[in-house]
Amino acid sequence: MNFTVDTELETDGRWIAEVVEIPGVMKYGATREQAIAQVVALALSAIADRIEHE
Repeated sequence: MNFTVDTELETDGRWIAEVVEIPGVMKYGATREQAIAQVVALALSAIADRIEHE
């Protein structure tokens, strides 16, 4: 399973990362790498929660 992670540098210097295929899965980070790591962890948690509650 592959997901698309979009990143963008905000005007305040923070990075935001979003998993396009899972609505609402977004995280901020001080660096691009940190934002990506955090959004991947959140996406895995969201997927696990959906599986658990099916």
